Amino acid sequence: MALFTRKRTETAARTATATLPADPALAALTGDYTIDPAHSSIGFTVRHAMVTNVRGAFGEHQGTLHLDGTDPARSTAALDITIASVDTGIADRDAHLRGADFFDAEVFPLMAFRSTGAEQVADDRYRITGDLTIKDVTRPLSIDLEFNGSATDVYGAERVGFEGSAEILRSEWGLTWNAALEAGGVMVSDKVKLTFDISAVKAAPQAA
Repeated sequence: MALFTRKRTETAARTATATLPADPALAALTGDYTIDPAHSSIGFTVRHAMVTNVRGAFGEHQGTLHLDGTDPARSTAALDITIASVDTGIADRDAHLRGADFFDAEVFPLMAFRSTGAEQVADDRYRITGDLTIKDVTRPLSIDLEFNGSATDVYGAERVGFEGSAEILRSEWGLTWNAALEAGGVMVSDKVKLTFDISAVKAAPQAA
């Protein structure tokens, strides 16, 4: 997922930047991973009627990561989200979101993210950039992420974990439906906060 970019340092005597030596612990994480949907969540929060927040999630998603702890620039991520799996806890609202006013899920069944790069912004904190496609619109997106660590689970699988968030203006992806309120303002805010809690499992080494 290109999340292990090392900081670069500068000195007064040198104007060029230098890459820090690779951390052996990060280098050991190099490999291909599959996002575990049973232990991951993709959510969102949007302001409703100017006074409260509505929260929801997409229950179906799949994705893959390639992490390269030695050469971070070669790390990649791909995530596909099934629009019809949107769930805000209200069936009528979910049906409206799936319909033509919003996502038009029958015509555009997937939301997709493909990474294009990343940087380390602080200890265990990263910013991943990429292209987010909703309906027929593709625009850049930056996601701030925290690396939560790695572990071997009770089944012997190697896992890595991340959590993060991003904010978008839904109108930039053509999601413009709204309704005016009598007292002023609109029913649904343009700004949407996206949240990501990711657990990914490392693929077993291929036999020679």
